[in-house]
Amino acid sequence: MNVYDSARMVDVLVSLGFVSTERPDDADMVILNTCHIREKAAEKVYSELGRLRLLKEAKVRAGGRMILAVAGCVAQAEGAEILERAPHVDMVFGPQTYHRLPEMVARASRAAGAVLDTDFPADPKFDHLPAPGRAEARAAFLTVQEGCDKFCTFCVVPYTRGAEYSRPVDAVVAEAEHLTGAGACEITLLGQNVNCYHGEGPDGREWGLGALIRRLAEIEGLERIRYTTSYPADVDDELIAAHAEVPKLMPFLHLPVQSGSDRVLAAMNRRHGAGDYRRLTEKLRNARPDLALSSDFIVGFPGETDDDFRATLRLVEDVGFIQAYSFKYSPRPGTPAAAMPDQVEDAVKGERLAELQDLLNRQQLAFNEACVGRVMPVLLDRRGRRPGQMVGRSPYMQPVHTEASEESLGALVALRIAAGYANSLSGDVVDRAGPAMNAGNPA
Repeated sequence: MNVYDSARMVDVLVSLGFVSTERPDDADMVILNTCHIREKAAEKVYSELGRLRLLKEAKVRAGGRMILAVAGCVAQAEGAEILERAPHVDMVFGPQTYHRLPEMVARASRAAGAVLDTDFPADPKFDHLPAPGRAEARAAFLTVQEGCDKFCTFCVVPYTRGAEYSRPVDAVVAEAEHLTGAGACEITLLGQNVNCYHGEGPDGREWGLGALIRRLAEIEGLERIRYTTSYPADVDDELIAAHAEVPKLMPFLHLPVQSGSDRVLAAMNRRHGAGDYRRLTEKLRNARPDLALSSDFIVGFPGETDDDFRATLRLVEDVGFIQAYSFKYSPRPGTPAAAMPDQVEDAVKGERLAELQDLLNRQQLAFNEACVGRVMPVLLDRRGRRPGQMVGRSPYMQPVHTEASEESLGALVALRIAAGYANSLSGDVVDRAGPAMNAGNPA
């Protein structure tokens, strides 16, 4: 979502005469768009601000000016603290306010003191943003939902992104048509809790994510649809049916479970148990047999015992995942879990994380090796490290390397998978793949 937000900030700033540059020392303004999910991400912000301070001072000595800004969730959560710890910052603004960038830039340019804007506006920011600029790649992001009302005890999202909001169907379709008209053939629908989507449809009724996906699948030129990230309790029958019946919806679903222990899930305030998750994944796979799953896991949540952790390992073994994000629990200030008793020692967290990741890595490698011999449609979206090498993504989001002509860049190409590695695949070109080519059943 921060990638999408950053692109929309660029769209806003173009009207002020700004253009993007790859090097911060060339810039008249630098915006750090930040994440507050884990402690290390937040601390990196201050480290980067220290480095940028030197660039800003050098710019001043050369007779220039650099506006330095912090945006996103760290800005929302720690606005005043950022200005105290890094007084060289000119602007601090939250993720709901970047449509007000022109006003903030004007105030910062007048050197009238630092600008702090972390309010939650009454009107959605999407109502005030310009149309997206030209698609930078064949795969694009599109935010359809923001915020979260779940209040998991470890998570800061409800406090930094606000309450759940879903964009109207017509607005989403219009942006998707703009993106496809600009060259995108794959769109990933984004939301903090994307499958709770409940936007107003053209018929005046609320549409769920399944209905929205069906409408987007009608857009000419849109060949692939993905969505992330999901909340298990919000996966409804309509969405499951879309997985079965919409060929453009890729057979890969990121479905965070966090833990396999009912006791820990209750302490996390998750609205599902391990049994609920097992039944849901079974329904999804019955609907689409070639569906593959990824997930999120937190180890060492306050009060997690060895038995709780073993329950997580059992769930991983029972369900099977082809990718996963797994982390040691990191206390986020202001969340209920940060004040819970029985905080787990870091050494124990480390041991558990290593054991979990070993199991997840073995599952990922096994799936990648099982892909050998299959023909997959791969969107070649970037050049590889070697001359003549192209890299793309399979329907399952695996990086795939191949030798292909320069004309293949941006094309959807059929590749026969020749080798499966720990984190990627390699394949040989068979033919160009049509937009509705099926991913095929798992080997």
